[in-house]
Amino acid sequence: MAEAQTLENFVGGHWIRSVSAEQLDVPDPSTGTLLARVPLSNSADVEAAVQAARAAFPAWRETPVPDRARRILKLRSLLEDHLDELARTVVQENGKTLDEAQGSVRRGIEATEFAASAPTTMQGYVLEDVARGIDTELVRQPVGVVAGITPFNFPVMIPLWMAPLAMVCGNTFILKPSERVPLSAVRLARLVGDAGIPPGVFNLVHGGREAVDALLTHPGISAISFVGSAPTARHVYTTAAASGKRVQALAGAKNHMIVMPDADLEKSIPAILSSAFGQAGERCLAGSVILAVEPVGDRLVGRLAEQIRSLKVGEGWAPDTAVGPVIRTEHRERVLEWIRTGEQEGAALVARGSAPDRPDGYYVPPVLFDRVRPEMTIAQEEIFGPVLSVIRAQTLGEAIEIANRSRFGNAAAIFTQDGKAAREFRYRIEAGMLGVNIGVPAPAAYFPFAGWKGSFFGDLHATGRDAIEFYTRKKVVTTRWF
Repeated sequence: MAEAQTLENFVGGHWIRSVSAEQLDVPDPSTGTLLARVPLSNSADVEAAVQAARAAFPAWRETPVPDRARRILKLRSLLEDHLDELARTVVQENGKTLDEAQGSVRRGIEATEFAASAPTTMQGYVLEDVARGIDTELVRQPVGVVAGITPFNFPVMIPLWMAPLAMVCGNTFILKPSERVPLSAVRLARLVGDAGIPPGVFNLVHGGREAVDALLTHPGISAISFVGSAPTARHVYTTAAASGKRVQALAGAKNHMIVMPDADLEKSIPAILSSAFGQAGERCLAGSVILAVEPVGDRLVGRLAEQIRSLKVGEGWAPDTAVGPVIRTEHRERVLEWIRTGEQEGAALVARGSAPDRPDGYYVPPVLFDRVRPEMTIAQEEIFGPVLSVIRAQTLGEAIEIANRSRFGNAAAIFTQDGKAAREFRYRIEAGMLGVNIGVPAPAAYFPFAGWKGSFFGDLHATGRDAIEFYTRKKVVTTRWF
């Protein structure tokens, strides 16, 4: 771009400039090229969006559910038509590879498809004769204005987890995307408008912490859906809940992959590498710790090390790139500091890939640590980068015990050909999303994204029937006619 544009908010069906004078640069993580400038909207911008959403709510709530579902189906069709364009925008502002970007957009489209099933999923139920001549029915109604606060790592997919489901349930919606990846949100807002969804039903407010805090405390907002880091998730949950809002806050992770001695390494290692280093490790389902159940450790580490050294790190556009850049230069320095910490704590750095040595891109070489002890910080803290640690365990029971000590409980996987071992893993592991011979156990959109422990704050998860329950309130009516 010869001259980077300053982005605008989308409020009440109109693109309007933020009243805030503060802005952030939005660079391409692969090259450092300036893509745009994003406003750091303030409470006045949030107020305008809330008022637009509240004004649109009565008419949208009264729109028949099948009609709302048809608008969502139109949006789904437009998303399909613009899949490549959306994916290229994700590559441009996030840095992930084109294949990864296309896959993530596809997952967002799947969530939109599920949202269109609202005429079935929103149904209540009736029981006749709860007493003589008395019937009771349950109906679901929208909660009101809903805000979605989304992270940088999936700038199309995660907004599509939220907005279509919230809107089809009769709510009006305000999206506050990560200020690091605002361009995808702008494209989504345009498609929502093209789908015929009325003005004010979907609104977009750019910004940082001030905008977030204004959303969390605004009395006109009934529910908050959030995805991000664990400290921020805790802040979102406690602040919004204290303001009387319904909250779902998806947080951080430290996901474990157990490799049993009987695992088919030929088929398991590609899944392990994809889990650990796909999207540069910047995802909450990344498998960042291997629990190698002896005697598989030496064979596994040797083969992993060989392949990690050959992983191509580079721009997401390149067809042979396996690992793209991380999101910003400060995050690159943070991940490199974690690598130094691992070495200082005594872990054996057995493989380090190569990364482009250029000042204008935010590249981190993929790294494999062996002989990691469970108490080391690299085994406990979320690094959110291309760093994989191997802990040796003598038994499956020991491996499960180590994994369960984590304060996180997002996902876990086991690689084995033994059904009994897989069942014990499924029965005992303390995580909400499990994979058996699958490295990234991301559930389909009609199942909940079901993190446990410190990976989730709230009661109802994102996606699936949980999302329908989250975006609606139950009303129970008991009737007697004389």
